[in-house]
Amino acid sequence: MRLPLACLAPAALTLAALTLVALPGTARADYVISAYGGYNFSFDGTVDVANGPSTRTFDVSWDGRTFESGAPYYGLRGTAWLNRLGRPNWGLALDYAHAKVAADPLPPGVTTLEFTDGLNLLTVNALYRTRPMGRVTPYLGLGAGIAIPHVEYQEAGGPRTFEYQVAGPAVQALAGADMALTDFLSVFGEYKLAYSHNAARLVNGGSLTTDIVTNQFVLGASFRFGEGR
Repeated sequence: MRLPLACLAPAALTLAALTLVALPGTARADYVISAYGGYNFSFDGTVDVANGPSTRTFDVSWDGRTFESGAPYYGLRGTAWLNRLGRPNWGLALDYAHAKVAADPLPPGVTTLEFTDGLNLLTVNALYRTRPMGRVTPYLGLGAGIAIPHVEYQEAGGPRTFEYQVAGPAVQALAGADMALTDFLSVFGEYKLAYSHNAARLVNGGSLTTDIVTNQFVLGASFRFGEGR
């Protein structure tokens, strides 16, 4: 499935809004819209490339390139805390993160191997928050969803793959703390560990498969509306 660049972030926000509105009984819940940036890096891994009858496996060192090659690392999130459902410590969130990775150095015979226009992860997350400690509220979360990378791959003298694809499942765990500035505005810091399985199609009919584990260090701001906690 191919997706245009302009659709990714707006689609994430739209889906977040629809998800929160559709939750039964959340009309009186505590809604939060968050935006964040930060730094990402990934563990080394392997890449399997199948081109016709030949199959190659590369050991790859992934470079996060957080502040390079276009848009930096960023994310958007919509959250509903279930205050009036008898579960004030629990919430449901839709999270979109735009991370990036690139092979550095490149494997022999490969001129491009990267996801720098986005190793985009869209996940639905269950969140748990503790009681506030003054203005600070720690929280934890687990989520699952899909990876939508921008696949960029080319071998010397070969055709170039350069497109968004829905490539496979993704899961993530997160931990952070939110600090209230006003009744409606807060800032937060967070660490996320995300795994994605990326099974991409190449333009010549081949395939590229890799599992990527991404560390994400996040700073962001949130706007809260609806019924308070």
